[in-house]
Amino acid sequence: MTLRDKLAAQRIYILLGALFITSLVVSNLIFQKFFYWYPLDVEIFGSKLFEISVGILPYPITFLITDLISEIYGKKRANDVVVTGIFASLFSLLIILVADLVPATPWSYVKDDMFKTVFGNSIIAVFASMLTYLFAQFVDIQIYHFWKRLTKGKHLWLRNNFSTWFSQFVDTFTIVTLLCSFGIIDWSNFKGLLISGFLFKVFVAACDTPLLYLGVYLFRKRFNLKVNEEIDLL
Repeated sequence: MTLRDKLAAQRIYILLGALFITSLVVSNLIFQKFFYWYPLDVEIFGSKLFEISVGILPYPITFLITDLISEIYGKKRANDVVVTGIFASLFSLLIILVADLVPATPWSYVKDDMFKTVFGNSIIAVFASMLTYLFAQFVDIQIYHFWKRLTKGKHLWLRNNFSTWFSQFVDTFTIVTLLCSFGIIDWSNFKGLLISGFLFKVFVAACDTPLLYLGVYLFRKRFNLKVNEEIDLL
């Protein structure tokens, strides 16, 4: 690979990392709003199917990106992005803490109580999300590379879906448990939110498989990569 190609690959890697961090941080900030999507009129443990937090919308993007980075750049680079995401979450938490401590002016459009309503639980959310995110992402990367080694780089759909399904269940179960434990969500909604959240993520994972295939195809075509070949940025 030429120096020019390596620089291009590095720029793309940075862009993917930026999309990953943005999706992660935003999902932590918007999680308190819940929405409904009723493709089927089904109730699960008293809750309508797919009554879920809007924070779940950008979160699956992080798993798509780490799978793409794992496939093209390797396991180490995927883990680097995960660690960077943790620091970004901590830094965003620090900014929220400082902003919450600073008193609003009398003419401020956003008052202190409104700010606390929107961002007051972000501290708990970011803490809970970081714990689940750290565990789920590393699980995803480990399982992904296990299937990649086992299939010798073939059957991309298999490792993409199997790694994401398992890690997303771990993520959904842990985050709902923590949020219920902290009193942000009532325990009566636990089962419904757990099943709805997991099924929604499974659906998204299935939908993003063609996007992963497209991304891998474009990378291999642009950088003339063989099956199971990875880009070494160093």
